[in-house]
Amino acid sequence: MQDDYALVEGCRQQNRVSQRLLYERFAGKLFVLCKRYIKDPDEAEDVLQDAFVKIYRHIDSFRFECPLEAWLKRIVINTALKELRKNKPWENAADVQEMAPVLPQADESLPTLNYQYLLQLIQELPAGCRTIFNLYAIEGYTHPEIAELLDIAEGTSKSQYARARGLLQQKLFSDGHPAQGRS
Repeated sequence: MQDDYALVEGCRQQNRVSQRLLYERFAGKLFVLCKRYIKDPDEAEDVLQDAFVKIYRHIDSFRFECPLEAWLKRIVINTALKELRKNKPWENAADVQEMAPVLPQADESLPTLNYQYLLQLIQELPAGCRTIFNLYAIEGYTHPEIAELLDIAEGTSKSQYARARGLLQQKLFSDGHPAQGRS
C-alpha cells in the first residue's frame, strides 16, 4: 500500500518516472485484461494506451477506497467496453427465451484446464459472446449490470452468456481431452 501511495502521489504531480513505474508495474496484467475483450492484439494495445491516458488524467480522483489495481482494471474494462460499443457485436443477438431449445442445460463443471488454452478459447468466441462472458464469468458483473453497461436488454446479456458457454463447452468437448488443455 505504501508503494501504491508513493506511486499515485508521484503521478498526481505528473512525475514522469512515477508514471513510467506505474505503467511498467501494471501494463502486463492490464494488457491481458484488454486481450480478453479485444481480440486483435494491436487494438488491445491501443485500448491499453487509451486507458493509461485516462488513468494519468484522472489519478486525482483515486482515493484509496479500493486497491489501486482494482481501480486500474475498472478503467481498462470501461475503455475496452467503450471501444466495443462502437461496433455493438451483441446487437443482433437472440433473446434467451428464443435460444432455450438449443442451450446446454447441464451445468457441468470442467476439470482443471490450462489457463492459456482457456484464454485462447475465449478469444475465439464472437465479440458479443466474449464481452459478456468476460464481464459475467470473470469480472463478476450481474446481467442487469451488464445490460446497463452495454445499453442492451438483460435477456440479450443472458443469451449471449449462454451462447458463449455453449460454444466453449462445444470446443472443449470436441477436443476429446479437455482436462489436458493446451500449452
